[in-house]
Amino acid sequence: MIRSVVQGTGAYLPERVMTNADMAAMMDTSDDWITERTGIRRRHIAADGEMTSDLAIAAARAALVDAGIEAGDVDMIVLATATPDDTFPASATVVQAGLGITRGFAFDMHAVCSGFVYAVATADNFIKAGQAKTALVIGAETFSRLLDWQDRATAVLFGDGAGALLLQAGEGQGTAADRGVLSAHLHSDGRYRDKLYVDGGPSRGTVGHVRMEGREVFRHAVVNIASVIGEALEATGLTAADIDWFVPHQANRRILEATAKRIGLPPEKVVMTVADHANTSAASVPLALDVACKDGRIKTGDMVLLEAMGGGFTWGSALVRW
Repeated sequence: MIRSVVQGTGAYLPERVMTNADMAAMMDTSDDWITERTGIRRRHIAADGEMTSDLAIAAARAALVDAGIEAGDVDMIVLATATPDDTFPASATVVQAGLGITRGFAFDMHAVCSGFVYAVATADNFIKAGQAKTALVIGAETFSRLLDWQDRATAVLFGDGAGALLLQAGEGQGTAADRGVLSAHLHSDGRYRDKLYVDGGPSRGTVGHVRMEGREVFRHAVVNIASVIGEALEATGLTAADIDWFVPHQANRRILEATAKRIGLPPEKVVMTVADHANTSAASVPLALDVACKDGRIKTGDMVLLEAMGGGFTWGSALVRW
């Protein structure tokens, strides 16, 4: 059977860094307060004129180099983002042009923080259906443009960045020993829209700002994520002991630790990068993946578990044999 095999990863973080001390100079907060409650120490902020597509192009180029694949071989681009350059066209088409690609197709995917997991599942299905052979899956955000910098409950949590994954069709036997995406499970429940949302948009005539009920999001996140991880393990006949690396959405250290504990994964198997770039929404999973691949933790043959939950609510998981 056809499997979507990971060939490379890439990442990009804007040059400007905003530390917790910088945040404390802007609002009633402190480094200790932010670090204790979130695990975040700094975040990267896009420069004036630096667009989501710019971040995505940089991450995509890095992934192509890592994979040793020419841009012209890519026939599908999925860009997960909640912060596109424009209402239309899709920012993925801007990335396509920026990479010099004139074939195939490109589109955006909007599932907020779950966007990258949704995009991996979507690309995997296109590859398995034979409609694409080489896919760039990107998560990129300029979330700083949506923040109310007077609201310490949200302003300290988010940052900008991009990460990318290069998937290519390969052959498998249909077992958990295959390399590639083995399982993906997606969910949403629109009843919880008001727990995490932006109070604006084109139809409302404003850009708006991020609004969140932190405690409610935390409560639902741990339960929903554990449940969808259980689905992935059941579908593949695996257990938590079979997981080599857990790469979760980098939202908050407490959520990551609570989720790992709930599903029985030891802390040393959790890839955690939230301290260095904060919550970058759809970019956080691929950013963490790139770090763990580049520092040698994730190796060919490893079983990697991805998960995310975002506004909507949306949530999902994917199991990938590297």
